[in-house]
Amino acid sequence: MTRVLRTLFATFALALASAQAQAPIDLKVALVIGNAGYQRALLNPVNDAKAMGETLRGLGFEVIEVRDGSKVQMAEAINKLQATLKGKQGVGMLYYAGHGLQIDARNFMVPVDARIAKAGDVPAQTVDVAAVIDAFKTAGNRMSIVVLDACRDNPFGGITTGKGLAPLDAPSGTFLAYATAPGNVASDGEAASGNGLYTQYLLQELKKPQARIEDVFKRVRFAVRKASNGKQIPWESTSLEDDFQFNEGRVQAPVKPSTAQLRTSFEQEKLDWDRIKDSRNPDDFYAFVQRYPSGPIAEAAHALLNFLTKPDLTVQGAGADGKDQRYAVDKFRPGDVYENRVTTNGSEMTIVYRVMKVEADRIEVMLEYPSSKGAIPNSLQVFDGTGGLKQVGEFARYDPPQHFVPGGLLQIGARWTAAYLVTYGGGANQPPRTISMDGKIVAREALTLPAGKFHAFRMETGGKSFDSKGEQPVPKTTVWMAPELPVPVRTDTVIEMPGIPAIKSVMELMKVTRGT
Repeated sequence: MTRVLRTLFATFALALASAQAQAPIDLKVALVIGNAGYQRALLNPVNDAKAMGETLRGLGFEVIEVRDGSKVQMAEAINKLQATLKGKQGVGMLYYAGHGLQIDARNFMVPVDARIAKAGDVPAQTVDVAAVIDAFKTAGNRMSIVVLDACRDNPFGGITTGKGLAPLDAPSGTFLAYATAPGNVASDGEAASGNGLYTQYLLQELKKPQARIEDVFKRVRFAVRKASNGKQIPWESTSLEDDFQFNEGRVQAPVKPSTAQLRTSFEQEKLDWDRIKDSRNPDDFYAFVQRYPSGPIAEAAHALLNFLTKPDLTVQGAGADGKDQRYAVDKFRPGDVYENRVTTNGSEMTIVYRVMKVEADRIEVMLEYPSSKGAIPNSLQVFDGTGGLKQVGEFARYDPPQHFVPGGLLQIGARWTAAYLVTYGGGANQPPRTISMDGKIVAREALTLPAGKFHAFRMETGGKSFDSKGEQPVPKTTVWMAPELPVPVRTDTVIEMPGIPAIKSVMELMKVTRGT
């Protein structure tokens, strides 16, 4: 009998341990607010809140729901949200649909009982989004998610200090999602759909298996962009270091793929890319980024979408200098000259980029080395119309074209992976290699260089290259990009190899001559 009891106890303990290992360990609490009952009513926010609440409950969230909330009701709900999460190291989420406005770079949710006549009424009669972010911070969340479908047509014209919502850099451990880019307006949707345009697609993505947080919002962004013909492009800002899947409900460190996994995913993705890369139908590339939202060719597809559709959108406060930034611009100009000084372990040389030709689908840039006095021959760089590098003389060809930065708007927290096949000159003795690069934009910085003062985004990159014979690390590089220029204003590269001192190289922009 004792042996039987021990066996049963051991079996029960193993089953319990297995269940605990598989069960989500993070408390998930969402505050869902939908305000439509204003003096001039909105169409869908209450429907949005109801559907979002049901969806999040199905994903294991505890939901606090407010519909057509007064300021008092919204404040009480925020307090309840904080109290529920406090000390639990959980996942907190705010979803808000309704009117939103900005005053002096602060964003406010508008209760249905607000009667706003002047700017001074806003802080007293509305709810600052920062109050929810502060509640998450006080609660000690492992992760916080803020979703604002709050940029409907503004009935408070002349009171606010800008159109739509103001941009915010996500605080530590936070993911911010806006239904449209800062300074722009989102669609309230149609009566037939029952939801706002943004929420309609967000609900669809949340219900899919493997609903990884960044993939969810990337897919929503492209779906809304396509449905609105580029008039509405959602915007995200993230400081997340951990990963999160809505359907699994677990916060965990991102898993680095092995070389074999990188090879397999790139080869599969490239097969699909090769089928559409010469297409000029945007729908082909929308479908591609929906299938591979974070894949190694996604940024090339994103850049090509911008090239084909040319979205007419200005994003408030998104520039490296805090000023407005165009969502997509053509940066190369015929006659541009960029002179750079390269210092490598104390030795200097000059490299000049001279833009020779800018056509619809081909850009030619001559790479010159005047300080080498002919020891290094000039070479022609060929870019496609998106600014992706296709070829460097007879030395190397890149497939798909190499993109040094994300294919969309530059912003702090953006992360991306880019992979491409490189074929070197020299024939069979130099087989093609696959290069996989990871990048992240970490800061805005002002730099004073010989070419002038620049406001730039600082990004960090690294990765690996591999072929059938093995793999090698790609040098870690810090790059400063000024959004208005097609080349970096500075790069710092460190090359480390066994048995030799580290090679440190710095390239700085010495002189810029812009063409026409």
